[in-house]
Amino acid sequence: MIKRFLYKSFSVLLALLVLFSTVSFTIEKHFCGDVLIDVAVFTEAQKCVMEAFEKEQEAITKKTCCKDEVKLVKGQDELKVSTFDDLTLLQQLFITTFTYTFINLFEGLETHIIPHKDYSPPNLVVDIQVLDQVFII
Repeated sequence: MIKRFLYKSFSVLLALLVLFSTVSFTIEKHFCGDVLIDVAVFTEAQKCVMEAFEKEQEAITKKTCCKDEVKLVKGQDELKVSTFDDLTLLQQLFITTFTYTFINLFEGLETHIIPHKDYSPPNLVVDIQVLDQVFII
């Protein structure tokens, strides 16, 4: 039960790791002057109210106060898929021996081992302690 749960949870964890390492996304920020107005991930940031007035100001001064900052977080676009045959002979030998010993490491013993199960004690002819009168006090 626990082994199955761990197996499934590690599988999901590794799948999510591959997914998040290959996803690319953009973070867009809109500043009006030095004030941050909006931050958006995957979409375009909302413009401020000053954007309409900025066009009139830009026509007069040729300078704008609003600016957009776009940051692209690029994920991994190539995944290297390698097979067991791509490894060197020494690496293949190490992996196979490690796997074999690791699997056989956890084989359990029988549930209840009785080492003297088939041993029958000798027949008692004479009680030697009484015969020699040796007693533990």
